[in-house]
Amino acid sequence: MKRIPGLLLVVIGLFLLGSSCSYSLKLSGASIPVNMKTIRVEFFENNAQLVVNNLSTNFTEALKTRIRNTTKLAVVQGEADAIMSGAITDYSIAPVSINATANNVAPIAGASRLTITVKVKYENLLEKGKKDNDSFEESFTKYQDFSGDINTQEQTLIAAINKQLTEDIFNKAFANW
Repeated sequence: MKRIPGLLLVVIGLFLLGSSCSYSLKLSGASIPVNMKTIRVEFFENNAQLVVNNLSTNFTEALKTRIRNTTKLAVVQGEADAIMSGAITDYSIAPVSINATANNVAPIAGASRLTITVKVKYENLLEKGKKDNDSFEESFTKYQDFSGDINTQEQTLIAAINKQLTEDIFNKAFANW
């Protein structure tokens, strides 16, 4: 019986020692440099051929919210330890399945796909010029399939895609996935 409390103390001690060596984020399991305190997320302009009025604002705010809710980083407008910038480069709707129709009427889409692509540049200014810098410039694409009229579902679909995109961008920047 006396070994269990001793073993428990060793396990707790190892846990505390291990957890004090890294900076971990609130819920993500990712880690970022201890000295990184701020990030600037610039406005992501919509450069896609199809334009949705609030897409740029919704995406930019979704990315800021993801960072605020998952890290201890302060999202700032001025000087920062890291910068995320970029643009929405594609917003497209295409059929993914076709339904046959009667009486020689043209076939119609049984389901369609809304796709959004975002080009992101992440700069870790604290590591600028270092060999193992985790900065990147990359495009991220996500989609949602839907049936029926896009107009009644568009904002819900955009929100779902933004959630997927911001998760992938966050993981690339802070978890190296």
